[in-house]
Amino acid sequence: MNYRKYKAFKPVNLVERKWPNKIIEKAPIWCSVDLRDGNQALETPMNLEQKVNFFKFLVKMGFKEIEIGFPAASETEFAFARKLIEDHIIPDDVTVQVLTQAREHIIRKTFEALEGVNKAVVHLYNSTSTLQRKVVFGKSKEEIKALAVEGAKLVKNCAEEYGSHRFIFEYSPESFTGTELDYAVDVCNAVIDAFKPTKDHKVIINLPSTVEMSTPNVYADQIEYMCTHINQRENVIISLHTHNDRGTGVAASELGLLAGADRIEGTLFGNGERTGNADILNLALNMYSQGIDPGLDFSDIERIVEVYERSTMLNVHPRHPYAGKLVYTAFSGSHQDAIKKGFSALKNKAEEWEVPYLPIDPKDLGRDYEAIIRINSQSGKGGVSYILEENFGLKIPKNMQQSFGNIVTDISDKEEKELLPSDIFKLFEDEYINVSSPVDLISYSEKTNGESIVKAVIAINKDIKEIDGKGNGLIDGFCKAVMEEIGIAFEISHYSQHAMEEGSKSRAITYVGIKNAEGKEYFGAGTSESISRSSIKAVVSAVNNMHIKQ
Repeated sequence: MNYRKYKAFKPVNLVERKWPNKIIEKAPIWCSVDLRDGNQALETPMNLEQKVNFFKFLVKMGFKEIEIGFPAASETEFAFARKLIEDHIIPDDVTVQVLTQAREHIIRKTFEALEGVNKAVVHLYNSTSTLQRKVVFGKSKEEIKALAVEGAKLVKNCAEEYGSHRFIFEYSPESFTGTELDYAVDVCNAVIDAFKPTKDHKVIINLPSTVEMSTPNVYADQIEYMCTHINQRENVIISLHTHNDRGTGVAASELGLLAGADRIEGTLFGNGERTGNADILNLALNMYSQGIDPGLDFSDIERIVEVYERSTMLNVHPRHPYAGKLVYTAFSGSHQDAIKKGFSALKNKAEEWEVPYLPIDPKDLGRDYEAIIRINSQSGKGGVSYILEENFGLKIPKNMQQSFGNIVTDISDKEEKELLPSDIFKLFEDEYINVSSPVDLISYSEKTNGESIVKAVIAINKDIKEIDGKGNGLIDGFCKAVMEEIGIAFEISHYSQHAMEEGSKSRAITYVGIKNAEGKEYFGAGTSESISRSSIKAVVSAVNNMHIKQ
C-alpha cells in the first residue's frame, strides 16, 4: 500500500477558536435531501409515485424543508416538482428546495418547474475547490467567482419575474472543504452582495463537505472561520452538508453546529453518493439523548425503517444507531446484568432515564423491552433471570441464577444458536420443576402436635414407598423422612416462594436449595395452587438433582 502518494490535510490556523467550549443547546433547521442527493445515489431511483409517498412521509415526520430534486436535470425531476405544486401536496408550512447549477438555461428551467409554488429555496452551486478549478474547469479564481455572481444575479432576476416573496436563495461553494478559506469567503461575500439579503429575507450559505477530507475538528475550524469572516452574518443562515467519506459525517455536523452553523442538510440513515451523507436520524436522536427536542418525530422507528427500505431498496444495518434491530439487544452477560439492575432502579425514579448501555428509552421510538436481552453463549445469569422474570414472572434466587445461567450458556454454546424465551422457560422446567426421577411424589399429609408429623407416599425408581418423619415444620419433617429412606444427608440452604399470577387461584412457585455433606448446593422448584405442595415438590426436585449430579 503506497501511502506516500497521499498528503495530510493542512489544519486551519484559527487563533482562539471558540467552538470547543460550546455545547449544542437546540436543534438546527433540518433540510432533508433524501429526494435529491439520496435518490440520485440509488441503483434504481424512485419513480414518481414513490417520490410522492416519500415526500408525504418526510412531511409527517416533521421536516419543514425538503429538497425535491434538480428539476432541470430530467423530465422526471421536472414532473415531480410540478405534481407537488399542481396537486397541492406541499403543506403551507413546508418549504421545498431545488438544486441548480450556475448556468442560465438551467436556472430558467428551474424557475419554470417552480411556477405557482408557495415557498421554495432555490439552491445555486458551483465548484470552487483548488482541484476542481485546476482539473475539471481549467478556470482561474476570478472566473469561478464571476460564474457564481452571475448565477446569483440571474436567480434573483428570475425570482422577481415569478414573485420574489416566494423564494429563498441558497448558495453552495461546492467542494468547500477543498477550497482556500480566504477564497471561499471572497466568493460567498460576492454572492451575498448579489442576493442582497435582509433581516426578513435571509440568504442561506451552505458549506458542504462534498468530499470529507479531514478530521471533524478541522471542518469545525473552517465553519467558525466562515462564520466570523462572512459579510452580513445577521442576514445569513449558515448551512452544513457533510458527506461521510471518512466515516465522520455525523461528528463533523455536530462540531459544525458548535462552530456556529444554523442548519443541516442530510438524509435518513445517511443515504447518498459514495459513503453517503450525514445521517439526520442519527444526529437528531443524539440530540434527543441529551434532552434536546429534535423537532422531528421518531416515535415509530420501525415504520421509518420500513418506508425507507421499501422506497430505496437499501437495508438498515442491524447495528445502526437507534434504529438497528440489534441496538437495544444485549447478549453479553455483564451487560445483561447491568441492564436488569438498571430497570430495577428505574422503578424508584419518576422521569429520569438512567439505564446502563441504553442511552435512550427504546419505548420512545416505539420499540419494546422484549428484545433488549437475548440469550446466547455469551450471556450470563443476569440476562437469563431477566428473561424469566419479564416473560414468565419467575424471580429466581441469586445462587440459582448462577447455576441455571451456566446451564443455559452451555446449551447455547453446544447448539450454536440463540435461545428464545420459550426455550429458556422449557429448559428451566426440565431442569428444576419437572424432575421426577429417581424420586417422585405421589401424596403426603401432615399432622401437628407440637411438631409436624409428615407421612408421604413416594416412588423411588417406580418402587412405591411409604415414608414418615417428624420435624419443626412440614419441610423439615418431609426432608428427614426422605433422608432416612434414601440414605443421603442434606440440609436446606435456601427457601423462597412467590405467586406466579395475580388472583385468588394463582399458582405459587417455590425455590429450594439443598447442600450435601460436602457443602455442594443443588436446586429445585415446584409449582402448585397450594403453597405447601409447591414446597414439597421443590424439595423432591432438588433431591433428584442432587442424586443425579453428585
